[in-house]
Amino acid sequence: MVQYKKFTLSNGLRVLVHEDNTTPMSVLNILYDVGARDENPEQTGFAHLFEHLMFGGSVNIPSYDEALQMVGGENNAFTSNDITNYYITLPAINIETAFWLESDRMLNLAFSEKSLEVQKNVVCEEFKQRYLNQPYGDVWLKLRPLVYKTHPYKWATIGEKLAHIENAKMDDVKAFFAKHYNPQNAIMVIAGNVRFEEIKALSEKWFAPIPPGKKYIRNLPTEPTQTNEINETVYADVPLNALYKVFKMPGKSHADYPTVDLISDILSLGKSSRLYRNLVKEKNLFSDIKAYNFGSLDTGMFVIEAQPSQSTSLQDAENAIWAELEDLKNNLVSETELTKVKNKYESTLMFSEMNLLDKAMNLAFYELIGNANLINTELQKYANVSPKHIQSLANQLFTPKQATTLYYLAK
Repeated sequence: MVQYKKFTLSNGLRVLVHEDNTTPMSVLNILYDVGARDENPEQTGFAHLFEHLMFGGSVNIPSYDEALQMVGGENNAFTSNDITNYYITLPAINIETAFWLESDRMLNLAFSEKSLEVQKNVVCEEFKQRYLNQPYGDVWLKLRPLVYKTHPYKWATIGEKLAHIENAKMDDVKAFFAKHYNPQNAIMVIAGNVRFEEIKALSEKWFAPIPPGKKYIRNLPTEPTQTNEINETVYADVPLNALYKVFKMPGKSHADYPTVDLISDILSLGKSSRLYRNLVKEKNLFSDIKAYNFGSLDTGMFVIEAQPSQSTSLQDAENAIWAELEDLKNNLVSETELTKVKNKYESTLMFSEMNLLDKAMNLAFYELIGNANLINTELQKYANVSPKHIQSLANQLFTPKQATTLYYLAK
């Protein structure tokens, strides 16, 4: 059970505090409710660009990293299609330094043409290296717009195209910051060897004076139900053929999400899972195959990613994957197999609750989707999943007309 207390500042900033006196460390985590899904379709990649810009210094603190390193702290951030998350870990005795740093850049991010150009170049270089110049790197640039027709998940976090970052102007960047990086759009979690009253006082001191900003109201298009199979073939300089089969699935806060999540574990968690055991080890049809999902907040993707062995035809590979899915649809999973993946989920969850940063990030995320206490009830949702749930969801999800397949073939 993760204990926490919560309060909200007058400017709308939600603050959660988890006291843990078994460690000398502390974490300050700020989740901004903005991801790639919130971008202008003509200006994609901005959420990720901001992850970089936020470390370029604020008006009063030109060197963010230097100030933090002087008090023994570390920091990092990540961007997804749904959220942007920043975190600092440092000795609890120096927690006020984290308040100073984070509040100053929320209020006064330094927007200089030089900083913008530097970070644009960094992001463009990342785009080229990770997505354009390595084998299979552009898979999601090709696959997302195949899967999504209206929802902004149809572009990757890095952006739809290089030109959107290259052409980013100072006024556009400032407008994006004003729209999303404000107290009303943020959740702050402080965890570690801290006291609630102390954190409340520091929050009032450093964050309460920041203007609340205008409340961003998200109004995204709903992705329609897919009614026809979608297939596309591309050729590239890759060592092996690959295929990516995607089925749309419920979002993270949907009641069926734990069931779908467990289906991916049944198919693909470890060497004893169905796909590896049956198709790699026993039949030698694939050199590698896995199933996973992205934990998306809106309609997500259930992905089967596979590299057929050189002696396996694409048709045989397809047939083998469908045979495994049909088995899930036609036959109940045994209690033993289901218990195994539930136990693995429980152990992963318990392990994450031992890590201070993981606890802070999870509290922020669950608060975002409705209630931080979900961190304490999530396990029960997975425990309640039955073999019939698994079979029922498999029959809903895994139909040819709802499949999107990208054949990514070696030239």
